[in-house]
Amino acid sequence: MAGRRRAGGGDASPLRLIAVAVVLLGLVLVSLRLLPGSPLASPAVAQWGDPSAPADRAAGNAPGRSSRSAPTASPSPSLEPLPFADKQIDLDIEGWYAWSVLDTRTGEIIGSKNMDETSTTASLIKAWIVADYLRRADTAGEKPSDAKLADATRIIRDSDNTRAEQFYNSVGRSASIKRLISICKTTDSSVAADGGWSRTDLSPRDTARLGACIADGRAAGPKWTKWLINEMQLVRGAGDFGIRKAFPEAEQKKIAIKNGWIDRTKEQEMHINCLAIGDNWTMGVMVRYPINMGYEYGMKNCQKITEAVLRSAS
Repeated sequence: MAGRRRAGGGDASPLRLIAVAVVLLGLVLVSLRLLPGSPLASPAVAQWGDPSAPADRAAGNAPGRSSRSAPTASPSPSLEPLPFADKQIDLDIEGWYAWSVLDTRTGEIIGSKNMDETSTTASLIKAWIVADYLRRADTAGEKPSDAKLADATRIIRDSDNTRAEQFYNSVGRSASIKRLISICKTTDSSVAADGGWSRTDLSPRDTARLGACIADGRAAGPKWTKWLINEMQLVRGAGDFGIRKAFPEAEQKKIAIKNGWIDRTKEQEMHINCLAIGDNWTMGVMVRYPINMGYEYGMKNCQKITEAVLRSAS
């Protein structure tokens, strides 16, 4: 019959369909309000997430936030500037001069444009000769006698030439300078043509590198480095001049030095050289000028050059 519907089938009542649609729409709207990031989300959900989420989501660990606190980058501490300025100087000095400073914290080197030019070291090289002797003795398991240490003290503090020659012979003469070049990573240095210690060629840049080599223990080894630096802080008499004299008196005793001074009759020149080891820095200064001007002129100019590149003078 046309008006009869089959049981359990057929078209649903329009009113029932409308009611179902309204219920579904309501559920969708509620879900959208609870969904973080939805344009319909409530402010609370947008900030903190679904309150029905598991209880172990503590405040601050809401969806979209890392369960770990983001690491705070700590600023790198800036190094305190060295007391020297990286600048070129033009001084009223007769002859040739050059200087260099090495930052022992970073390895950075500054200096005059000609800091790679060389001059003969004279007694400055004695700091290496003593260091080489002490390191080799320790490596061989030998302890220098009290007499030998007393000789080393005389070489460093008083620049004793006779004892320096004896030590130089004991470390193989020019072989010792070759070890300096290898161990201290110098780039401008060379062994003297006659094999003697006094005519070893260093540049101010390599002089600063030698100072760093002494300061960090490569030169004298871990056992004797502190001893050697202490002896260099106690340099006295004619050899006490130059770089550390540019500093306040209270600081001078903390600066280790070894200087060289000689009149070169062959070249008719005075060669004056200064090595210093301070806190976080080493410095080399070298001057050459006519022989008739005497030692004191160059000794004062080592100090004058240092004063000119100190930050207080910039």
